[in-house]
Amino acid sequence: MSKKVAVILSGCGVYDGSEIHECSAVFVHLSRDGAQYQAFAPNVDQMHVVDHIKGQPSEEKRNVLVESARIARGNVKDLKDLKVSDYNALIIPGGFGVAKNLSTWAVKGKECTVLKPVEDSIKGFHAAKKPIGLCCISPVLAAKILPGCEVTVGSDAECEKWPHAQTAGAIKQMGCKHVNKQVNEVHVDVKNKLVTTSAFMCNGSIHEIFDGVGEMVKAVLKMC
Repeated sequence: MSKKVAVILSGCGVYDGSEIHECSAVFVHLSRDGAQYQAFAPNVDQMHVVDHIKGQPSEEKRNVLVESARIARGNVKDLKDLKVSDYNALIIPGGFGVAKNLSTWAVKGKECTVLKPVEDSIKGFHAAKKPIGLCCISPVLAAKILPGCEVTVGSDAECEKWPHAQTAGAIKQMGCKHVNKQVNEVHVDVKNKLVTTSAFMCNGSIHEIFDGVGEMVKAVLKMC
């Protein structure tokens, strides 16, 4: 019987939703490894809508569930209907939507709150001892919800290749362990059944991000 994986999306577009290439990589690797997947998203308004050409907020209003349907080819369900018992694992791709729509990380950092359906899902899979895969910025959700867990967002030394390395410092300040990894590598927290990889936290080539997400998916399915 093929493994079933729930994937939580946060909109559509790197600056205000899910990072599209990371989502696509997750779906491709799950499919290639013979797993079934179902996309979920919260039925809430986005924090804001960003013009992806200008990189600036616009006056539009958009809904996270409706926008997530763009990536899921229409096959997305309301996150409130996610039942942990129906799935073997959970994966959350990155993108600023994680920090803006699934949590308040974008404005509050380590003092953030996590949207309740997202928190309930992570806690539910963790309590059921089912693996959770997180990439890009989404490991901060685990750092907030699962005290003392181990994650990676890539490097803790900021440079041209790692422009978001300060995130690693915030994770450490939250009492969690950050493990430096290359973009094509993952960190596995065996105790908490967490698999994390940096994805676009690294200023790397798109094929490197694709391969790193593939390693995350492979490790998650292995732990099912």
